[in-house]
Amino acid sequence: MPATLDVSTTLQQLVRLPSVNPMGKQVQGDIYYEHRVTDYLESQFREWDLPFERQAVFPQRENIIALLPGAVDPKQGGKLLMLEVHQDTVPVEGMTIDPFAAELKDGRIYGRGSCDIKGGMAVYLTVFSRLMQLPVNQRPSILLACSINEEHGFDGATQMAQSFSDQSSTIMPRKPDAVIVAEPTMLDVVVAHKGVIRWVCQTHGKAAHSSDPSQGCNAIYTMAECVHHLKDYAENVLPTHAAYPQLGKPTLSVGTISGGISVNTVPDQCEIEIDYRMNPGGDPLADRKAVIDFLASKLPDATKVSHGPPTIISPGLSAEKNQDLATQLIKTANAQGHTSKAIGVPYGTDAPAFDLVDVPTVVFGPGSINQAHTKDEWVAVEQLEAAVEVVYEFCVGFGE
Repeated sequence: MPATLDVSTTLQQLVRLPSVNPMGKQVQGDIYYEHRVTDYLESQFREWDLPFERQAVFPQRENIIALLPGAVDPKQGGKLLMLEVHQDTVPVEGMTIDPFAAELKDGRIYGRGSCDIKGGMAVYLTVFSRLMQLPVNQRPSILLACSINEEHGFDGATQMAQSFSDQSSTIMPRKPDAVIVAEPTMLDVVVAHKGVIRWVCQTHGKAAHSSDPSQGCNAIYTMAECVHHLKDYAENVLPTHAAYPQLGKPTLSVGTISGGISVNTVPDQCEIEIDYRMNPGGDPLADRKAVIDFLASKLPDATKVSHGPPTIISPGLSAEKNQDLATQLIKTANAQGHTSKAIGVPYGTDAPAFDLVDVPTVVFGPGSINQAHTKDEWVAVEQLEAAVEVVYEFCVGFGE
């Protein structure tokens, strides 16, 4: 029987394996993509002699899913729980600590991904190692599903959910009865979160020598008008929209801007990236169209503006289907001495991929979102250990 893992040591091992998401950019270097973590997970599953599969999504980017068999075969009526966590992290630029040193100091483990969400992955692996100590007849069947590209598109989770429907998976006997997605929630249970749609907006002008700007058409000036009107939409139009319980109202933000080739050339092109966060239950494409139509109505010449297709689209997590699951997880956490509660959050996760195929799904994990993606990212060991106990007890009781 394999030994039980130590959650802190396991997290340190994971942090020392770079799995940086390039966020849609062309990159080079040995810190990018998830394949090192995937190989680590495969090695662990082989050591445990668990059935697993790798799902190719992109080059060097594969989901990996393992099955811990339980008392009753899910095909014969046994319950099936999925624990899902993403393998990728955000980039490391601007960090003030060594992103891959995984330093343990004053009860915290530091490094990129320690909080988001390799801490959650270490929790799940530790829980698996403990469940394997139990006789098979004392546990449900559990999937540990590790996805790619959560930070920039949710492609891994989307492919997992698709494999439920088309039965292309060799490891998942059927659609799970419930999914717990790992994210830093401070042991609260996320039952709803906003969706997101992002796209590129471009303005087009005419290049000319800057010594006589009248001979050109400045695309940056046109973009300045666009940004002004988008700010107006965010501050004056969106507040008139309906609020969603625990989430509030939609938001819009312009996140990047670039344009021009040199200071002595009138720029003929400028582009921005728009991030729109909508409430679940809506139509992301319709929300995007409303923004585009508003912008066109405010500009003297809308032909100078074009919009690219969505670069990311997710409908958000609705609280309609997950109340029983949330109640049971909260009950388990509170029995461990915590004060867990159901919450809504504005950020996105892999959860909508499973919600869309009618699987009750919640989000839960150690650490605070305030530490995620930061220049000195960390997670408290106390949170890791508490999450292990909660998830373990929930898993044991899930099959009852």
